[in-house]
Amino acid sequence: MDALDGNAIGGLLIDVFGTEMTAAYSTCGTCGASRPVAELVVYRRAPGTVVRCRTCGSVLMVFVKAHGVTCTDLTGLASLSQTGPVLSGQAGFEQARMPNEHR
Repeated sequence: MDALDGNAIGGLLIDVFGTEMTAAYSTCGTCGASRPVAELVVYRRAPGTVVRCRTCGSVLMVFVKAHGVTCTDLTGLASLSQTGPVLSGQAGFEQARMPNEHR
């Protein structure tokens, strides 16, 4: 299976987050390595799209499209941040809601 870099999922990330995310910094929940999403390792031929840490190989993100809905698993990330607030499984995650989602 051919590995790509994180730029390969730029459009998918815009669909999910509603903004450009390849320049956002990701932190691996397993090894703690931080790098831009564009530098992560992407496999698009799996059942869905799998994004792995370039340092330790852990799965950081999984995207699967089913019945017109993109299901997203970000449990491998310790954090995902742009120039604004950190989007993580800790406090502050509520800021990562989809556009048009009610609070």
